[in-house]
Amino acid sequence: MRFRKFASVVLASAVVSGYVSAHHSFSAEFDANQPITVTGIVTNVEWTNPHVWFYINVKDETTSAVTNWGAEMGPTHGLQRSGWRRDTLKIGESVTVSGFLARNGENRINARTVTLTATGLRHGQTLDANSSAGPAD
Repeated sequence: MRFRKFASVVLASAVVSGYVSAHHSFSAEFDANQPITVTGIVTNVEWTNPHVWFYINVKDETTSAVTNWGAEMGPTHGLQRSGWRRDTLKIGESVTVSGFLARNGENRINARTVTLTATGLRHGQTLDANSSAGPAD
């Protein structure tokens, strides 16, 4: 009986420590001193916890090279409270993302706001991304 209780405690500790180490703080991954804004075409949306990620193809105006960028938003429940839905971002639509650049130089952004730039009823609509950097001003 003692062994089962001990094993349960060890397993619970491993699960909790794994979750804590998998989750990150804003300042560990992103740099608040490096704001960035990019516009591109949505290629993928990962509506999962602990953070929603979406990816956009950004075309360099000088070289015409296309680079895929990842943008991290807040958790699904926080986004839903702000009016987001699983289908708010659609593959193939144009968006502008403002946020902060990844510390490691990768093409990743901690999104603060997402502006829907595609034509149609939602053109120009800006949504708060509920990022770990805090609410957008």
